[in-house]
Amino acid sequence: MNAPKLPVDYLEERREDKHLGLMFEDSVWTWSEFVANADARAHWLLRNKPADGPFHVGVMLENVPEYLFLIAAAAQTGATIVGVNTTRRGEELAKDIRETDVRLLVTDSTQVHLLSGLDHGADKLVLIDGDEYKTDIALFHGKPLPDIPAAHDPAFTLLLLFTSGSTGRPKAVICTAGRFARIIEMNHSALTREDVGYNAMPLFHGNALFANWAPFWKTGGAFAIARRFSASGFLPDVLKFQATYFNYVGRSLSYILAQPERPEEQETCLRKAYGTEASPHDRREFLRRYGVETYESYGSSEGGLVLTPDQSTPSGALGKPPAGMKAAVLNPATHEECPRAEFDDAGGLLNASEAIGELVTLDGATAFEGYYKNPAATQERIQNGHFFTGDLGYRDQAGYFYFAGRGGDKIRVDSENFSAAPIERILSRYEAVQMAAVYPVPDTRTGDQVMATLQVEEPDSFDPEDFAQFLKGQEDLGTKWAPKYVRVVSDIPVTATNKINKPSLRQERWNTPDTIYYRPHPQLEYRVLKETDRERIQAALQENQRVNV
Repeated sequence: MNAPKLPVDYLEERREDKHLGLMFEDSVWTWSEFVANADARAHWLLRNKPADGPFHVGVMLENVPEYLFLIAAAAQTGATIVGVNTTRRGEELAKDIRETDVRLLVTDSTQVHLLSGLDHGADKLVLIDGDEYKTDIALFHGKPLPDIPAAHDPAFTLLLLFTSGSTGRPKAVICTAGRFARIIEMNHSALTREDVGYNAMPLFHGNALFANWAPFWKTGGAFAIARRFSASGFLPDVLKFQATYFNYVGRSLSYILAQPERPEEQETCLRKAYGTEASPHDRREFLRRYGVETYESYGSSEGGLVLTPDQSTPSGALGKPPAGMKAAVLNPATHEECPRAEFDDAGGLLNASEAIGELVTLDGATAFEGYYKNPAATQERIQNGHFFTGDLGYRDQAGYFYFAGRGGDKIRVDSENFSAAPIERILSRYEAVQMAAVYPVPDTRTGDQVMATLQVEEPDSFDPEDFAQFLKGQEDLGTKWAPKYVRVVSDIPVTATNKINKPSLRQERWNTPDTIYYRPHPQLEYRVLKETDRERIQAALQENQRVNV
């Protein structure tokens, strides 16, 4: 029986491939040229390999070809690429680098200032636009690469990728060569050699590498990258590169759609887009303007659970797991399976409190390869051989899964437990809302209250009375679900990967210069939250020792 292919094997298949492989700005590389560049970096990595300890190479770069050359070089040498989040700052950035045992840190002259004065712990710092690095790489071009046994071990850690930090401090997820090879094979978007993938999401995050680049290792299609995401640059780029496919995360579509509508939007080669966490409003609007369906699925950096849609997937559902993967919705306290979801004629969830539980892969303990040097966090995910995602969801009678929020999105009001995602879906129906984020804030006495941040085009034009009337007309709005606080903004804060930054929203609460509407009584009547209201709420929190809840 033949051994499963590994990334090094896919690169070898591309070694003589003259098909277009990579595009960046005004430069292009065939696949054979890409592999030749990877070979040169592989020689450089081997020459700089530490005498002992982990062979960890931190890459702190924007989306530039060098990033991809180095990942491919690591696949050939057994090195580990640590994707350093370029939006992190100060001690948090230093800790990311130090705690992943980075020995060789690669950056450039545009990013190196972020490291000034930091104790990052790396033995050597290298600038890719420095003369020394350029000279070294030039010397290695064309040299045959020896076969490195470590590259043929499926268990070697190829990547350490940090989680997005949308619910807490980012953790470094292990991705072995074996797992990356399985992602290459999966090709969930059915990409072909004729496709051109366009990516503007950061390469330090799994969405860019797994949802777009990886399949092209097998198909030999072309991959185009933008240095960084630009809403105004999106349309010119997809036209320039003749992109047929792109990936997105979080609010990316919202930013793109905020650009003035242009007739060229109907003239692209795009046929498909794949991503996560776009609002229903934005998905509908993107289809109207670009004529392209966007496909949402569920996945995570951890890789323990994958849910993908098929042609029969109901609107709003994530889909089902791939063949061979068993998933369920379990009560996190009892680990018993939750009842299937029941819906009314309008599609409203009738039994949310019973149906919503944690999304779990029943045989997923082996798919998740752990967090680097973080056994406590790893153990939270692995219980009784199951992989607990930490995310909430529910499942319909046909077996399709629905997302119901992050684990930190659980809200408890008047002893009633529910999650944020169903409320966000309801709020997103309101015509003025482009995106909704719902999260718990402390009640002045006990439990939580519901707070919502709504992104609208013109916050000053928001009508709280009309909004209240809208809520009264939503038959599937739970009796405790109506927000007590409504923050209205033109731009919801996001993480580096464009996911809504709920930790930031929860920390700010109502202490923000943005307009906050407040419902002081059970009735659905909102008024502006005044400074005297803030002082009264703060005093009550202090009196009940709930300031730091």
